[in-house]
Amino acid sequence: MAPAGLLSVGRIAKPHGLKGELIVALSTNRVERVAVGSVLQLASGRLLKITSSAAHQGRWRVRFETVPDRNAADLLHGAELFAEPIDDPDELWIHELIGAYVTLPDGSPVGMVSSVEGNIASDLLLLDDGRMIPLVFVVSHGRAAPDAPFVIVVDPPVGLLDGDA
Repeated sequence: MAPAGLLSVGRIAKPHGLKGELIVALSTNRVERVAVGSVLQLASGRLLKITSSAAHQGRWRVRFETVPDRNAADLLHGAELFAEPIDDPDELWIHELIGAYVTLPDGSPVGMVSSVEGNIASDLLLLDDGRMIPLVFVVSHGRAAPDAPFVIVVDPPVGLLDGDA
């Protein structure tokens, strides 16, 4: 289970070598998660500061400050890694989408996002009423104020939403 306010960003796949390095499989495309100086957290609350990292066969070879050898690395095998959300207003994040209100460009309500489903052509917003809207039809998103609900504005083609004409 994710610590409050943190997002799952990857998992420790296995130890690598004898000097405490670990292979990390990211579950995000944001490689700054494994940049030197980044701090990741385990479900237990333990913090792991990255002292070195390098791409390695589609994953990352990472060394943490408090993991000095193979024995310490073995204890972390399979652990899920968590981090603070990244504040990037140009990106849509799944944690922001879930529970967001969906409207049309004229402000007409469409529904609320209950989940997001991966799809090769375009990820899909699954609404609380069962309808699906491909993310490619999102034209804007955000909050009117810091404490306001997250709103997604979509402009789907006629017929995608039941009953529109």
